[in-house]
Amino acid sequence: MTGNLFRTTAILAALGAGAPAMADTTLHILHINDLHSRIQPINAFDSTCSAEDDAAGECFGGVARVASAINGLREELADENVIVLDAGDQFQGSLMYTTYKGEVEAEFMEAIGFDVMAVGNHEFDDGPANFRSFLDLVSFPVVSGNLDLSQSEELNGQVESYVVLDVNGTQVGIVSALATDTAETSSPGPNVIFQDEIDAIQSDVDELTEQGVGIIIALTHVGLPRDREIAAAVTGLDLIVGGHSHTLLSNAYADDAAGPYPTMATNPDGVEVPIVQAYAYSKYLGHLVATFDDDGNLVSAEGDTMLLDASVELDAGIAERVAELSGPIEEAMAEVIGETADVIEGSREVCRAEECAMGNLVADAMLDRTADQGVSIVIQNGGGLRASIDSGEVTMGEVLTVLPFQNTLATFELTGAGVIEALENGLSQVEEGAGRFPQVAGISYVWDPAAEPGSRVVSVTLADGSEIDPEATYILATNNYMRGGGDGYSVFAADGMNAYDFGPGLEQVVADYIAENSPYQPYTDGRISTVE
Repeated sequence: MTGNLFRTTAILAALGAGAPAMADTTLHILHINDLHSRIQPINAFDSTCSAEDDAAGECFGGVARVASAINGLREELADENVIVLDAGDQFQGSLMYTTYKGEVEAEFMEAIGFDVMAVGNHEFDDGPANFRSFLDLVSFPVVSGNLDLSQSEELNGQVESYVVLDVNGTQVGIVSALATDTAETSSPGPNVIFQDEIDAIQSDVDELTEQGVGIIIALTHVGLPRDREIAAAVTGLDLIVGGHSHTLLSNAYADDAAGPYPTMATNPDGVEVPIVQAYAYSKYLGHLVATFDDDGNLVSAEGDTMLLDASVELDAGIAERVAELSGPIEEAMAEVIGETADVIEGSREVCRAEECAMGNLVADAMLDRTADQGVSIVIQNGGGLRASIDSGEVTMGEVLTVLPFQNTLATFELTGAGVIEALENGLSQVEEGAGRFPQVAGISYVWDPAAEPGSRVVSVTLADGSEIDPEATYILATNNYMRGGGDGYSVFAADGMNAYDFGPGLEQVVADYIAENSPYQPYTDGRISTVE
């Protein structure tokens, strides 16, 4: 574990372990977020990197590089205060997760030596019991302050609201919160109860302040827009290390960044609060240098994100272990299932805001597979598309990186009014980059970004050119997650008729479609448009 860190619990702090920071205390905060099981290196499209690209030095990240970068900084900063934080979503995103269900993520987090991890929404993808299995494998605290787990048989007492780290004699409080829409975006079940993020963080900050903890960091998994709101509303919070929105905050890579590192927000007392985030998929490591006065007030915060490209050597021991674990799945990932004539755009920035080529591919594949069942409309959530695919040969591993959730094809009947309601849900949180954005096939629609959520759909047109009839009943296809109400599509669960949720795996449907249409030509055709 990290340097001379000795973890204490909130109980010890309450008994008097809290103490104000010494004069001019400087913390080096190393952080990642949203690894999404990118245990192996990734390519420029955030998919698992091929052996050829890796040998050519064209890969990024992977846990062996994360370990090497963190350990290198630990050696360089041997006489400094270093803490290593993870802002959640270690789970879901590659065959490493679908094969090992969190065991490898736990193993490598232990090997790297994280000090604290925030709970991410995808930690619940396989339910509370699987998350509990992960918790049993790690020795560091996993925190989330806005979860009431008292009714959860698996998780009650297993996740702390906050933790106090003793960093060479300085008490550092870590508070946390998880996005409250996790019940819609994952599978926490009915016994995990969510509380307002701002209220929960303020309560925990107040409690730590009363204990005499002078430095308080929020390690959150709520996304940058909500982090800004938290910073603007909570008093007594020194800085925020965030995740969930996959936001790159950077100075060195400003052309690709959503803002500077750190990005600042002003709290109710007029104090500036730094916010940092380091994109996703292990491509970057964040390094924030924060200096505090003897009262624990933040004096300065500077730093940047570090690109983990081929110039960062792999940690040999971890790379060897990754290779060992990847052996059983390497053959399946390397299977070439077809080719594409161009890049298939599947980035979250595009697919969660507008028509994207990957959305068309997946929706078209679903419609092609189910048309003989009478399906005429497909709706696929943009958040279910997790990567782009580069031009040339397409492997099964690339398809699985795009569609890692093991969702199945689901069919059901729904009225035209229900279809419109579903589209309204999908368009209701575009500003937040929510995954519910509706990619479609069999229909086209026009929407108004300036309208209020719930009234953004302007028109919906069927494939024959006619307008959708609110009174008519249509046969739809989607994935089983959405059909069950995921991503806010409650109308599918409540009003869907004659549902069948157990079709073939979505990844196989898409792989078969690419194979049948190889070389596949990516395209957009204006099926999703906005008002002029």
